[in-house]
Amino acid sequence: MTHLTPHHDGSPLYVSNSAPALGDAVRVRVRIPSGYGPLAAVRTRSNPDHEPAWSDAVPQGIVDGWEWWEAEIVVANPRHGYRWLFVHEDGTVHWLNQSGLHTLETLDAEDFALVTSPPPPAWMHDAVMYQVFPDRFARSPQADAHPTPDWAIAASWDTPVDPVLPGRSQQFYGGDLDGITAHLDHLVELGVNLLYLTPIFPAASNHRYDASSFLSVDPLLGGDDAYLRLIEAAHARGIRIIGDLTSNHSGDRHEWFQAALGHPGAPEEEFYYFTDDANTEYISWLGTPTLPKFNWASQELRRRFIDGADSVVAKWLRPPYSTDGWRIDVANMTGRLGDIDLNADVRQVLQRTMHEVNSETVLLGESTNDAASDLQGDGWHGAMTYPSFTRPLWAWLSAPTGAPYLNAEGEELTEPWFFGQPIGGIPRYTASEFVAAVTRFTASIPWRVRLGNMQPLDTHDTARFATNAAPGAIPLAVGLSMTLPGVPVVFAGDEFGLIGTDGEASRTPMPWGTEDEPEVAARLALYRSLIGLRRAHPVLGTGGMRWVHVDDDAIVFIRESEEESVLVVASLRDVDVVLEAAAVPGAEVAVALVGEGALRPGADGSTRLSARGPVFAAWALPGVAQP
Repeated sequence: MTHLTPHHDGSPLYVSNSAPALGDAVRVRVRIPSGYGPLAAVRTRSNPDHEPAWSDAVPQGIVDGWEWWEAEIVVANPRHGYRWLFVHEDGTVHWLNQSGLHTLETLDAEDFALVTSPPPPAWMHDAVMYQVFPDRFARSPQADAHPTPDWAIAASWDTPVDPVLPGRSQQFYGGDLDGITAHLDHLVELGVNLLYLTPIFPAASNHRYDASSFLSVDPLLGGDDAYLRLIEAAHARGIRIIGDLTSNHSGDRHEWFQAALGHPGAPEEEFYYFTDDANTEYISWLGTPTLPKFNWASQELRRRFIDGADSVVAKWLRPPYSTDGWRIDVANMTGRLGDIDLNADVRQVLQRTMHEVNSETVLLGESTNDAASDLQGDGWHGAMTYPSFTRPLWAWLSAPTGAPYLNAEGEELTEPWFFGQPIGGIPRYTASEFVAAVTRFTASIPWRVRLGNMQPLDTHDTARFATNAAPGAIPLAVGLSMTLPGVPVVFAGDEFGLIGTDGEASRTPMPWGTEDEPEVAARLALYRSLIGLRRAHPVLGTGGMRWVHVDDDAIVFIRESEEESVLVVASLRDVDVVLEAAAVPGAEVAVALVGEGALRPGADGSTRLSARGPVFAAWALPGVAQP
């Protein structure tokens, strides 16, 4: 039986105001299992201006086997960290922060945190995101009229993806925006309500991350009018839409870069890092000459691109387009070069502009590794980041077959792709190591920001999870993406069972017309069911989270609010665990939501949870009763 410990998180059960202003008093609560004490004192420890400050908590009462305590914190800094201190009557001292309960004093970086910047729009917590790579989603009848561009290698819709250069970036299938519009009902049927498009600006590649302008939509996609048709049709169906901007670089065909290339003294030369007097040599993204890097010391670049109502960022958020936000590419490297670090400047200006233009827009940054230092609430509402969910999920739920595939250079590999890490393929985690990794990479991120982190199984930059998924693992993976704190993400094609061995092979054209094939129909039904679970239970978007039981095979957790709770189990193997009464109050009236499992009450008030593996199952429970 798992031993219960004190619990606190940033959800409304425990924090009276998740969007305070400087100087506001916020009430914070902690719940302590009966029998954990006896306690001589419960306190919070904050660190305003890097000088510790303490507040004493007051007991509120006991309900369902939990003692509730409350303290008041005055928010002194834009990121105000705090932790709990428990002083036992026998002299034992415990600290509670976002990484758990500790006997040693803990790091400030892992404190719970209140942030004072404008909060994300409330709709973000109800969002299930669907990612589309426009060249590969669908062709409208108008697409046949679009000429093959000078850079492209034409491909028919059923041509296999070519993972080898130059096909890797130049193979052109001709998907367009009207093609996406024609399939919006598919998104409605799935239950997704947020559409994220990778770049739509004119460029010289199939991925379009090398924009030649940010002021118009690529004519090959149908141009500005097709974009407006898509936005209006999506909004009419209750689907929001966000775009993709490259804040780290432009393409070498970009109008700003061309104005400065070979033209010393041009106003645009300050937008980039030219390294010779003739403006012919320059810094680029990872040495890729087609992607010259922006120099964010330029105030004129800021004015044109991100700062104010006349900027590129604002243009697409204002009518007539009225898009709902941005995902920012290579956000982690933006403004950073050697001893230069303007990243905070850029993300803060971005957020300010977006908030002024439309406070109901969301700002997400790509930060593919440890994103904690940039995710402190002063800019990004969340991030596309992999180590806090995606990578540990793969490590737990994969069983690679060693099937050969070709890399960009045409070399045959059998070691499965793992996020570009040269570590010998996909590591093998237990379920408890999965939990440890998720905890480690979220412990330094304020709760409010963690709720904005994207939780994809895969994206256009990765292999598809299904390529190496262990038998029976797909329901677990999809279910966890829908139920753990964060924004669930479906990469278009996952719901059809598509596979892909790396970030190019995963960019496969959508197999429209296969929906009635048995395996595809079953996968579609699974996605509809689990997306439906997420959408039907708001607690999965905003509620707190407690780990209830963790071992090497199984994880059990509960998402909680005053209104409702959802209990979740995931395991590749059979599950048979006993949960003490206080772990899952209300288990005797649980209602099965998805999956096959059983909750059986014990004579002592405990609950036995059993299921045949592989299993992903969830039950509805009553909301949390408080004093």
